[in-house]
Amino acid sequence: MSVFTRVSPEELSAWLKRYAIGTLVDLQGIAAGIENTNYFVTTSNGRFVLTLFEKLTPAELPFYLNLMAHLARHGIPCPAPIADSANKYLGTLNGKPATIVTCLPGVPVMAPEAHHCRQVGSILADMHLAARGYGGRLENPRGPPWWKSAAREVAPFLDDSRRELLDSELEFQAGHRTLDLPRGAIHADLFRDNVLFENGRIGGVIDFYFAGVDALLFDVAVAVNDWCVEPSGDIDAARGSALLAAYRVRREFTPEEAAAWPVLLRAAALRFWLSRLHDFYIPRPGELTHAHDPEHFRRVLEARRVRPFPVG
Repeated sequence: MSVFTRVSPEELSAWLKRYAIGTLVDLQGIAAGIENTNYFVTTSNGRFVLTLFEKLTPAELPFYLNLMAHLARHGIPCPAPIADSANKYLGTLNGKPATIVTCLPGVPVMAPEAHHCRQVGSILADMHLAARGYGGRLENPRGPPWWKSAAREVAPFLDDSRRELLDSELEFQAGHRTLDLPRGAIHADLFRDNVLFENGRIGGVIDFYFAGVDALLFDVAVAVNDWCVEPSGDIDAARGSALLAAYRVRREFTPEEAAAWPVLLRAAALRFWLSRLHDFYIPRPGELTHAHDPEHFRRVLEARRVRPFPVG
């Protein structure tokens, strides 16, 4: 279970007195996630999610919490932060920045079909459109500057072929600027485990704590590289086409985006290969934390380099 900071029922009961959400009934650690400590919290008024932030600082967190609040107000089914009696979304619990948000219905679909991908494409476009009015500014924290620093840290653990692949892709990406593409606040981590389905429909989009300002197309590439990918690393044509077509019904790509699509697919694969390498070789102390296999995204990156998926 990815619980880095223990919270007892007694500690949480005292903390919850600042909120008008009832009294504590049950507290359960959430196994998913490798960045933060998460608990399901059931009170006399309903079910919520408590998050204690292990890396993010109080200075960074308003971007994420205000983005979620903004999207929720604009009809996006995402967790809505709960304000305390001082009208603040962010507090401190056991020495860590902490927030409590609404708990959304549904469960992840880990073997998606085309109709799931179609809904993901639609909700992703709706999020991008809703976020146009959001004024928060935070560059994607896992963008190119982080790629370079993470690559330096993991390089000593790699064999020659993987190090050559990493160096080659970093060089390629450095030669392709994407600052002229439409930009805005993006989720940046819209994987299968961050979308909840209930009765065949999306019930919620969760885990916005990798969000940042970046090319909107990068967000689409991240989603396609997970929702539509085969174990070989290639993209399933039916799922990939369904996601992209549904997105473009809501927000059409510009000609510049269409031209940059193969580059962004590679960039999204590189970002997650690097993060999985980092989590695997340089793990953080925690209680039964789990790191994903980095080889999966190595295969995805290699497939994108030789077999880019057409934008449509």
